[in-house]
Amino acid sequence: MRTSASFVELPFDGRTIRIEYAWIAPDRRAAPLVVFLHEGLGSLAMWKDYPRRLCEAGGFRGLVYSRAGYGRSTPRAPDERWPVEFMHAQAREVLPRLLAALGVDAARSKPWLFGHSDGGSIALIYAATFPQAVGGVIAVAPHIFVEDISVASIAAARDTYRTTDLRQKLARYHADVDSAFWGWNDIWLDPRFRTWSIEALLPRLRCPILAVQGVDDEYGTVAQVEDIRRHVAGTELVVLRDCGHSPHRDQPAALTRAVTDFIGRHALALTSQGGL
Repeated sequence: MRTSASFVELPFDGRTIRIEYAWIAPDRRAAPLVVFLHEGLGSLAMWKDYPRRLCEAGGFRGLVYSRAGYGRSTPRAPDERWPVEFMHAQAREVLPRLLAALGVDAARSKPWLFGHSDGGSIALIYAATFPQAVGGVIAVAPHIFVEDISVASIAAARDTYRTTDLRQKLARYHADVDSAFWGWNDIWLDPRFRTWSIEALLPRLRCPILAVQGVDDEYGTVAQVEDIRRHVAGTELVVLRDCGHSPHRDQPAALTRAVTDFIGRHALALTSQGGL
């Protein structure tokens, strides 16, 4: 992103972490607030200009941040291994603290969570845990359970990181690129993670859900978003052809149309109910 970043300190896991964040169009005080949650190798910078373009298209405000371990946020310690429930901790502990620290009254303003990949899973966990504090979720290539295709692609990414210039490419977006890569790669390839799932949480979702999946996603199949619809009545699905794991890069126009339409319709309903 071209927007200059700021930093905020938060308590987490017995220590203080420093989180990199940036606002988009904060002067649009009455507009829906979209909070962007990045993928497992993402960061604030790795979104590039997509959050700004989406917010301009929909007239939204935006908040983009890098989770600890990514971007210029507090890096993972070299000997730190993330627990199997690391996404639950991000959704239930870090995100609420971040919103509060930045002055977002989530119960009153009900932010819209735009989560990609691991970020989509985190968004869904947050919405299931705090149903009164979210306007809706846009889950883009989310993980609901672990598929063989995910593990195979993540194992292949490990080999690519070791043998090609992938490390140098990712270093453009992370102050400590090994923190970002190995934090993500190690936990996803941990045998204990094969049974990870958030299916049990899905029936708790009460907000509007837009679930987006690329047909050619190398990290997951359409079964992920179909699982959301099976558990949550009213889930809206968008399945994109000629699209891999990152619809905001592969099919940005189609994704933006779907998201602006989705938020526009449901934000109007929330406003009429006094929820915005």
